[in-house]
Amino acid sequence: MDQPTLYTEAGTSWWPLLWGPVFAVLGFGVEALTGTTRPLLWSGVALLLLLPTALWVQGRRRLFAVRLTPVALHQGREELPLRDIDEVEGVEPRSGAKVLGGGWSLPRGTEAVPIRLTDGSVVMGWARDADALRAEIAKLLTTRG
Repeated sequence: MDQPTLYTEAGTSWWPLLWGPVFAVLGFGVEALTGTTRPLLWSGVALLLLLPTALWVQGRRRLFAVRLTPVALHQGREELPLRDIDEVEGVEPRSGAKVLGGGWSLPRGTEAVPIRLTDGSVVMGWARDADALRAEIAKLLTTRG
C-alpha cells in the first residue's frame, strides 16, 4: 500500500536538460552569422547532448531524493523505518557517523539532520531544508508516543 508523502525533495530539477538544445541553438546561430547552416547537424548535437544529460538527471533524482512517509524516511537508495528512529531534536552530529543514502558524505547543497536510532547510534540524514525535515520527523515521533 502506498503511504502518503509528508515531506519530499527531488534530487535535482529537470532544467539541465536544456543545456544541449541551448548549446545547439547557439551553435546554429553562430553558424548562421557565417553564412551556411546545417540544421540537421545541430539537431543531432542537441540530441547527442540531451541523452547523457537525461541519464545524469534521472540518476541524481534517484540518488539524492528525500521522502518521508508515516512509515519510513527514504534518503536516496536507503530506507530507514520510523520505528528505528528514537530522536531528531537536540541530537549532536558525531564524527564518523554513517551517512544515509549510501554516500560517503552529505550530498552537496544539503544540511545534516542527525538522527539517534533506537539502538543508541547516530546516523546522518540530510536535506536542503534540514529544519523542515527534522520538524516533520519530530511530529511523527510525538504522535507515535
